[in-house]
Amino acid sequence: MPYRTNLPPSPVALAFPQIQWDPLGSLRLTAQETALLRMAETNPIEYTLADSRDASMYARVLLKLLAEASAAGSGAGEVSRITEPCTEEQALDALDADPLGVATHYAITKLHEILSMLMTGTGVTISSVFYVGKEGILVDQWKALLRLLNKGGKGDAFAQSGAALCLAQILMTACPSQKNANMVTDEKGQTVKKVSRPTSYASAVEPLEALTAWIVSQLKTSSSSSGSNIGVAIPAMTALMNCTESRLLFAASGGIKYLARHLRSGGKKQAGSKKGGDKGNVGRDRPSASVQQLYELTFCLWCMTYELNGSASVRADFAKDGQAVAALVDLISVAPREKVVRVSLSGLHNLATCTYLENPGPASMPTVDGSVFLTEMLACGLMKAIEHLKERQWTDPDIVHDIDALYKLLVQNYKEMTRWEVYKTEVESGHLMWGTVHTEAFFKENANMLEGSDGDFKLLKVLIALTASKDDDVAAVACFDIGEFVRHYPNGRAIAKRLGAKELVMNLIEHENPELQRHALQCVSKIMVQNWEFVK
Repeated sequence: MPYRTNLPPSPVALAFPQIQWDPLGSLRLTAQETALLRMAETNPIEYTLADSRDASMYARVLLKLLAEASAAGSGAGEVSRITEPCTEEQALDALDADPLGVATHYAITKLHEILSMLMTGTGVTISSVFYVGKEGILVDQWKALLRLLNKGGKGDAFAQSGAALCLAQILMTACPSQKNANMVTDEKGQTVKKVSRPTSYASAVEPLEALTAWIVSQLKTSSSSSGSNIGVAIPAMTALMNCTESRLLFAASGGIKYLARHLRSGGKKQAGSKKGGDKGNVGRDRPSASVQQLYELTFCLWCMTYELNGSASVRADFAKDGQAVAALVDLISVAPREKVVRVSLSGLHNLATCTYLENPGPASMPTVDGSVFLTEMLACGLMKAIEHLKERQWTDPDIVHDIDALYKLLVQNYKEMTRWEVYKTEVESGHLMWGTVHTEAFFKENANMLEGSDGDFKLLKVLIALTASKDDDVAAVACFDIGEFVRHYPNGRAIAKRLGAKELVMNLIEHENPELQRHALQCVSKIMVQNWEFVK
């Protein structure tokens, strides 16, 4: 499962060699620290990191640089507004206008370079550089990275993304689940165990909680239309998915819900771009970027499915609102890239086969296992999507395995459900799709079932609410179902009117979507006309 996250280059990277440290008095660097920065520039990074003392000194100078630059106002200047890679001339102009901003980018870049080398090397380790004492306590200087994250809307996107990723890589080292993960490949290509000093997980818990809260806040506040904020958090989020401890913290912070919400909106955008086609090649480079973002978000949700068996609360979070299953099914249906399909299928397979036996949870919590998720998958139309996937040729054997396994599980679950149970599950999920349960024949047989066991017409109320769905297809199916209920249920017209169906559907008669407009008009006609079948 390990996923190596890379930090994209700073947009002002070409200005790094021209940074003059002596004039930057606000950084309060000593002569020794300035000399160390210059020495690190002239020597290969492997040389600087060969000795743990030199590596520790260099890392702490970089963290001090970040702390002092942040205190002096870095993160709100010219550099923070640069998002595209600069030419050398543009980068030097930025250095003149905002030297602290460029210095911050430099420190983040070098810190990430150090961490990447320490993660792959066999000598000095992250724990020996960033954890001190016999107990391996996290160094206090980590707070410089957190300060960069807490600059809010005025923050520098590159600096925030890099600081979050560096902090994630430092903190992961202390997680107990990583103690057996210190296997690296040496120069001869052989896998060897890296000897690490002890690290105190207790010293890393608080910063790990703070970082996780920041990531979830980015998920929560990111605009679903622009997605501008979420890209800043993705590198750190994917890095943290390598640890059981951070995955559970992410779930406890509500991350699954917000992650699924982003994936749903992202999948719909992909579907919309397919329908819209390439109009004048506008933004030709954007689709690949959005697909990569979809993949990374899907990867994170897939990683979270590995906590299903061991955590009742994680199972409950995945079952809540049905958003997670719906998001993964949407992605399979859109199929933007094979790698997105692969992790989506694997996530669905984990959901379908999860069990509560390892950790049932408290007695007051509803039991959630694979059968619950399989029912949601059927309601979201996964069976149809899987049938389409079976017709395609796949080179990845994992995809073929998951397709076959899911198909068998879905068929078995479907056989055990009545047509009414399939319909009820679909309506409750909110993901209405045309099929055999949205026909005149079905409502002739089952219209009375919409009464509900308490006679409160709860399912009919859900249908009426779904006419206001932002998904035109869902709203159209809801209009059809309400119309058929009106036709086949005694006094159905009066009940639908009393529950407010007429007013809501009337608003759709002039909708821009002609298909939705047609179904809304027919639904209103069925509500208004006594013997609609004679005038249709």
